[in-house]
Amino acid sequence: STMRERKATDPLHSSTDLTEGKEKLRLKQEVGLISGVSLIAGTMIGSGIFMSPEWVLHHMGNPASSLLIWAACGLLATFGALSYAELGTIIKESGGEYIYILRIFGSFPAFLFAYTSVILVRPAGLAAVCLSFAEYAIAPFYPGCSSPQVAIKCTAAACILILTIINCLNVRLATSVMNIFTAAKLLALLVIVVGGLVLLAKGQTQSFQNGFQGTTAGIGAVGVAFYQGLWSYDGWNNLNYVTEELKKPEVTLPRALMIAIPLVTCLYLLVNVSYLAAMTPSELLSSGAVAVTWGDKVLGSWAWLISLSVALSTFGSSNGTFFSGGRVCYIAAREGHMPDILSMAHVRRLTPSPALLFTSAMSLIMIISGSFTSIVNFFSFMAWLFYGMTISGLLYLKIKKPELPRSYKVPIIIPIIVLMAAVYLVLAPIIDQPQIEILYIVLFIFSGIIFYFPLVRFKYHPRFLQRVTLHLQLLLEVAPTTRDAN
Repeated sequence: STMRERKATDPLHSSTDLTEGKEKLRLKQEVGLISGVSLIAGTMIGSGIFMSPEWVLHHMGNPASSLLIWAACGLLATFGALSYAELGTIIKESGGEYIYILRIFGSFPAFLFAYTSVILVRPAGLAAVCLSFAEYAIAPFYPGCSSPQVAIKCTAAACILILTIINCLNVRLATSVMNIFTAAKLLALLVIVVGGLVLLAKGQTQSFQNGFQGTTAGIGAVGVAFYQGLWSYDGWNNLNYVTEELKKPEVTLPRALMIAIPLVTCLYLLVNVSYLAAMTPSELLSSGAVAVTWGDKVLGSWAWLISLSVALSTFGSSNGTFFSGGRVCYIAAREGHMPDILSMAHVRRLTPSPALLFTSAMSLIMIISGSFTSIVNFFSFMAWLFYGMTISGLLYLKIKKPELPRSYKVPIIIPIIVLMAAVYLVLAPIIDQPQIEILYIVLFIFSGIIFYFPLVRFKYHPRFLQRVTLHLQLLLEVAPTTRDAN
């Protein structure tokens, strides 16, 4: 098979010891089942569930259909994750969509994904989450008025720098931070759920009467509602970015997905029910921050707990995004699609620190350059374009290469449903409400051609870049890495 041939010609896959008797330098397998569940749930539960419900309701027009969208988003995320679990047991390498596109479709489309993801998508997503963390973190210091932009941006930048230090120091430290913050945000969501159940028990069900009245029927509006909902579920695929760092990946990967995503889906539905029990649809639509309004109505003088919880939640989510986002950059560099320095790891700490520092720098540029009001639709369009491509790769392997060893198989109907949903989510907003920004995104993706042919295809490496790499290697105390030969 082409996949096997490509692996056979790749020196990094060879079982020969490249270091001539010395121990190979590689990232440690330190992510177990609990840390895996925390990475998925901790990244998924970010600012979305505290901010997106009003927008899903706005686009769908009523409470009942908005709850259906939340349930459908959870089901789609579960189906997508199950499909990725099979890919992760066939191709046991870190890198998520990038490594799957590379091994199945080849170098050029994989480079375009890495180029777009490393320079734009991941840093923009991280910057957006850190900006929303900053807004909630400094809100108590500016009661009764909106926080100044300078303070928000400085706090967001500080958040990224703290995350960089944590992730560069130690993988175990980063996963411990993830576990602690995941527990804190689950506790916050449980407070909202219990509060909602108490309100329902008291008979506050007026929001659910005539629940389907005024449902929106336009395909574009439903697509945008899905974007808003799926933004809250984004992170379902994060464990596939760190496959090489999982303990027993063939067992841990499917198990962690099957625990984390249904758990988050149930919590999201119950939290939305709680919001609607506490507020009328019109109150929810006029709320700037749904969770804070809920806290004011239900918790009274304890409402500050919700602001604190949202700040903790977004910090934990940005840590998960940073942890996996740095890995895409690292893996792409290891495959020769990014500068060599980004494929190296710290010789003692065994963390991909150059890739993490690069991701951090790009995110800081995003924070300085502006705010992210349309980040969700932009991010979702890009994400589902590449999710669809990856899922079509799985269908190709299931049909053309059924003999490839895999410890887990997903029924073929599931990736077919995910692929159809991806095509709908990419095309529906374009057909219904064409926007010039979509054209800019497509042009940016294909601008990667300018760099691919000279630097990757024809391997033109300027002499000065080699000198810069050597100096950075000495400065950062990093060395080239290898991967497991499985």
